[in-house]
Amino acid sequence: MSAVARAVVDLDVVGARISRHLYGHFAEHLGRCIYNGFWVGEGSEIPNVRGIRRDVVDALRALRIPNLRWPGGCFADAYHWRDGIGPRDERPRIANTNWGDVVENNHFGTHEFMDLCDLLGADAYVNGNVGSGTVQEMSEWAEYLTRGDDSPMARLRRENGRDEPWRVPFWGLGNEPWGCGGNMSAEAYAEQARRYAMYSRNHGDNRLVRIAAGANEDDLDWTRALMKGAVESHTNVLYNSLPYEAISFHYYTHSGSGINTEDATAFTDAQFYDTMAYATDIDRVIRGHIAVMDSYDPDRRIDLVCDEWGTWWNAAEGTNPGFLFQQNTVRDALVAGIHFDVFHRHASRLAMANIAQTINVLQAMVLTDGDRMVLTPTYHVFEMNSGHHDARQLSAHLLEAPTTMVGDDELTLVSLSASTSEDAALISLTHMSVDADCRVRVDLRGRAAKLTRARVLTGESATTFNDPDAPDRVAPAPLEAQIEDGVLTAQLPPHSFATFELHLG
Repeated sequence: MSAVARAVVDLDVVGARISRHLYGHFAEHLGRCIYNGFWVGEGSEIPNVRGIRRDVVDALRALRIPNLRWPGGCFADAYHWRDGIGPRDERPRIANTNWGDVVENNHFGTHEFMDLCDLLGADAYVNGNVGSGTVQEMSEWAEYLTRGDDSPMARLRRENGRDEPWRVPFWGLGNEPWGCGGNMSAEAYAEQARRYAMYSRNHGDNRLVRIAAGANEDDLDWTRALMKGAVESHTNVLYNSLPYEAISFHYYTHSGSGINTEDATAFTDAQFYDTMAYATDIDRVIRGHIAVMDSYDPDRRIDLVCDEWGTWWNAAEGTNPGFLFQQNTVRDALVAGIHFDVFHRHASRLAMANIAQTINVLQAMVLTDGDRMVLTPTYHVFEMNSGHHDARQLSAHLLEAPTTMVGDDELTLVSLSASTSEDAALISLTHMSVDADCRVRVDLRGRAAKLTRARVLTGESATTFNDPDAPDRVAPAPLEAQIEDGVLTAQLPPHSFATFELHLG
């Protein structure tokens, strides 16, 4: 049985720029993300560059990864940066009580992270410690990283082997202060955020985008408190500037029972559709935050950031439950496709997003097993969508699409977005039916277009995943498609993600 979807893309109606930073990543000291993920150590038999795993770097460079958030997450508000500098064999060991209650040797610290960002060609997003740290500690970390003269922290950095300062664009003022980052009220954190932001200084020509830690999902009261606090402080005649440049929120997808309660690979059709509905609902959540922000900041000087998003299933059987290792199926890939379509639509206010997480944790890009590495279905969505980086939105509208009922609500089973850069355009389509094909017809208006490549990502079922023994079960494949008389047509298989690359005349 085949469904039908019709859409219009106006190739000459250009909107906001889709920041490449919407395709950002997140690496926390959690499970095997850092240790035995990014970091194997210089003495490892696994090929590495100064202890950083080479095949992982190569895979992420192929995605043109724009930024990397570190060291957390919950771990950030228990991390004291001075423990992670200096000779590695002299660094104190620390207990990671947030994730698995393991002891870490601190061999991966500030210098190693900045080296990793250099290898990736990615901007650094450093998340500071508000929960258990001090204003002075955060202030000195910014100085250590970014100051170039003979200040105390710049001298300390040079003593540890780095002469020139680094460029650090993004600076997190704690993480989830409503929970693991301090269990604060919104008003209490808003005061702390202003104080920590004030002492997170710009040094030299480095300019920090200071990101206040925001809401859990649709907690609009939290956003309201942060915006109110920012606007009130802006009236201070001595410091006539906003205290922070962005606020964040977090959004994890599941099928309705809550995070960390359901299986990653064994799920019913009903759970599949529940997951699609939950992923789609991020549009409502973003609209709510933007409405609150606009009421305080109609000129949109403060950006919105979703610096944790993705699916959160049960840890795989036989693994440490505190390490949050889960497999990554076609279902997860479709969640990513849906999210990106929503992110693109809100690109005028949404400036950055970070998937949780990059390696071996939650909805990862890459899974490692000893010296073997696997690219996940989600990785391929990032790669197929890379043409949207810093492109301009195109007007894209569904006219007709199949639907299904999820509880009392109707779920539209097709999602799309489009963008353009110079003489190229990219259209992305996510087809959410678990068992039906979809005949897609897209009217291309405003400019002549030639199809240069069409690809599709799917599997035998929505539960299909890649593993070291079958790393290419889910991988992009050519898709038969054509443009005739300005109409793009293609037949999408069930549970699939597709991209269409166009040359514009």
